[in-house]
Amino acid sequence: MGYTTFSSQKDGLSARLTCFVPLGENCELHDLTLTNDSGAVKSVQVYGCMEWCLWNAVDDSQNYQRNLNIAECEAEPGILYHKTEYRERRDHYAYYGVNVPTAGYDTDRNTFLGHMGDWSDPEMVREGRSGSSLRVGWYPIACHRLDVTLEPGQSFRAVFVLGYGSNPKDRKFIAPNVICKDDAHRVMEQFSKFEAVDRAKQALADYGDALLGRFQLSSGDEKLNRMVNIWHQYQCMVTFNMSRSASYYETGTGRGMGFRDSCQDLFGFVHMVPERARERIIDIASIQFADGSTYHQYQPLTKRGNNDIGGGFNDDPLWLVGAVCAYVKETGDFSILDHPTPFDNVPDSEVPLLEHLRRSVRFTMTHLGPHKLPLIGRADWNDCLKLRNL
Repeated sequence: MGYTTFSSQKDGLSARLTCFVPLGENCELHDLTLTNDSGAVKSVQVYGCMEWCLWNAVDDSQNYQRNLNIAECEAEPGILYHKTEYRERRDHYAYYGVNVPTAGYDTDRNTFLGHMGDWSDPEMVREGRSGSSLRVGWYPIACHRLDVTLEPGQSFRAVFVLGYGSNPKDRKFIAPNVICKDDAHRVMEQFSKFEAVDRAKQALADYGDALLGRFQLSSGDEKLNRMVNIWHQYQCMVTFNMSRSASYYETGTGRGMGFRDSCQDLFGFVHMVPERARERIIDIASIQFADGSTYHQYQPLTKRGNNDIGGGFNDDPLWLVGAVCAYVKETGDFSILDHPTPFDNVPDSEVPLLEHLRRSVRFTMTHLGPHKLPLIGRADWNDCLKLRNL
């Protein structure tokens, strides 16, 4: 649970790559093992490569006049840094490192792929070398090259680390245009030993077992048990973290998490993570307006309502009532109803959560159509009833 393994074999060489996000860290580990299954010595080259987003996927694909001028990178032995806009207005950066010695690197996509090249046949891979490029502007990447020689039956292991770091505004640089890399150095040091990587993977597996172990079905049907005990609950946890693919995560963009979606999703995971379900309820109730209506979406990192799409979705408020009922039924925790919860995250506007539920119902009861039925708003009642030809 929580990790993915890719395995392949060709010409007597087998490869196994396991990818996962360790608990409590802002990084992803790519754990690679190569094994020489042949009877002859093999020399191979491994390229670990990442193409950076410039922090806004929509803008990246449209604003070439700006974006092809702003890329900035730094390089250290075994770690490559993406610091675009850090100097200008950001206090975060990304990095891509590896815990074994490297034979070369690149940070420029055109150098790595070659002129008019593409990812199916990079020039540097074809020629077995690296350009040691340090990109300023255009398309930044992070690429490490490893040269590996394997005796018959020998294995080689390397762990690539894709991470995110940030700094206080008064500690962004350690020298002119040299960023403070404490987060990256700490994480790379932590996973420099393979034993630490193995412990992190086991901790993730234990965490997954604990989540799924809170509810188990024994039906006598192996496939039904597996569907209920593993697959459905696993998907519900992914939904908790991502709040539906309708938020455009699969395209690398984000519009926030849906108020209605998050309330509905809670029904599927409240038994696994009741404490986080409570936090989610308070977060989404806090973007409700004093009249009982609400933003349609919120940003989970800032916990603020997202006004890009605005409001006017009249069924949103009632879903908060259903979510709170599901939480109380599962946990028996009635204290959540007394939790001081603000309107629109405005300080000193806090009222008990129960008052938010009252205003949700009142909003619906006071917004009726000519037939005294709840008034349809924008894309209401799951989904787009107002937009259909009835």
